[in-house]
Parts: sequence; C-alpha cells; structure tokens
Amino acid sequence: MSIIEELSNRDRVFEFLTPAVSPVDTRHGPILYMEDVNVSFDGFRAINNLNMTIDDGELRCIIGPNGAGKTTMMDIITGKTAPDTGSVWFGSRHNLLTMNEPEIATLGIGRKFQKPTVFEALTVFENLELAMATDKRVIPTLRAAMKAEFRERIGEVLETIGLQDLRNQLAGILSHGQKQWLEIGMLLMQKPRLLLVDEPVAGMTEQEMERTAELLTSLAGKQSVVVVEHDMGFVRSIARKVTVLHQGSVLAEGSMDQVSNDPEVIKVYLGEEEA
Repeated sequence: MSIIEELSNRDRVFEFLTPAVSPVDTRHGPILYMEDVNVSFDGFRAINNLNMTIDDGELRCIIGPNGAGKTTMMDIITGKTAPDTGSVWFGSRHNLLTMNEPEIATLGIGRKFQKPTVFEALTVFENLELAMATDKRVIPTLRAAMKAEFRERIGEVLETIGLQDLRNQLAGILSHGQKQWLEIGMLLMQKPRLLLVDEPVAGMTEQEMERTAELLTSLAGKQSVVVVEHDMGFVRSIARKVTVLHQGSVLAEGSMDQVSNDPEVIKVYLGEEEA
C-alpha cells in the first residue's frame, strides 16, 4: 500500500474507535503556543518559522515525512533544544525558552519516547510508585509510600493503563505494548497537563494497537495529548485534528480527511515515495 493510500484508507482494526464528533471540551483555550520558531543545525534549517497552537484538553496528531521536524519540535517544547528565534509559551504565563528540562517537566509537560524506558527489575507497582509526583528525597519518599492516597492514585493509573492484574509483575517480562502503557502510566503519575507521545504503536501487535488507541483517546480532555506517529491507520483512529509538518513548518492542518485530500500534502508524500 502506498503512503497516499495509507493516508486515505480507513484501517479496519480501528474503525470502531473513530468518533463522529470530538467529545473533548477545548473551550478553555490554548495551552501551548509556538510562534515564529526557527532552529538550524550546521546550516540545515530543521525548524522553519513554525507556528502551532495546542488547545487545553486536545488530542492532536502530528505527521510528516522523515526530516519534517517532528522530533526537533518536541525537543524544543521539553527544553532539550533551544531555538534560534521565536517564542514558546505554556499557557499564558510560562515562557518555556527561559526554563530547563527539569523545570519544564515539573511544570506539567511529560514526554514519552518511542522506546519504552521502564525499570525492568522493579514491579509494575514499584515503577509507578517511583514515578510519583512527590519529594524524591529518601525520608519523604519512604513516608509517601505509606500514604493511602498515593496507593489510591497508583490504583487509578493502573486501571487507566489496563495493568491492574499485573501490578506485582516484574516490568522486564512485560510485552512491548505493556511496557509502553507502563511508561505512559509513569508519566500520568506526575499529573501532566501536556503529554507528548512519540510513535507509541511502533512494534505493537494489532491487539496492543487497539488498546493503545483506547488509552490515548481516554486521556484527551484530562490532559492535552500530542501524538507523533507514522501509522496512518492508527492516526485516523484517534485523530480529531492532524498537523502535517514538512521542512520544519506546518504544511496543512485539519481533520484526517482534510489533510489526506490536500494537494500539497499529496505532493509531499508522493515526492518522498519517488525519492
């Protein structure tokens, strides 16, 4: 199947998840602003006058060819990369360009990379306990572990990620998909306002992909969720709004049907296929 066919085809596995109308209330307005952002690496313009807004509670999918700037965009938001010019704001009060990575994470921005990074020698429960948004010094951590409200929070997250029956299982023997859900759970323990998720279904079985679609759509409205993904069937199954990046800037934005029928998007993807 060609890339254009993937863009336009409804994946049979995820058809039942595609909402006719978005249930997410985004009336609270934008939570992330990126305006006139530019980044160059050794003369290569990785981000080129990027302008993008993410609404509070929104589930947004970001797609684009390799080298479109998707990873660099997330690096900027999380403080890993400083842009040459532009502005990036979280809400109306927090200038992310004046903050470092730990400060941004504490502010409520969580990022999940493509490869899951869990503590394999610990149980699922212990991974979530370690990720708890509390004082991480030794004595407060030991005391926090005894508090009922923290155990209740872990229970809520276990239910959300669907691993309640595996709470005492070592993380190292989980399946690939289960490790991905556990890492999402670890981020949820920190109560993020904005969650950045990079290629969450790479290497998953169809059943795991279905469960991941359900998980991410369940988070929308509680958090703002930005998903970068190459699997177009999966994107169609969860997408309310899609942003297409190309050469470091926004090429198109709208519903999956709108962007998949956009002549410029078709041209870019066809051009990539012929290269």
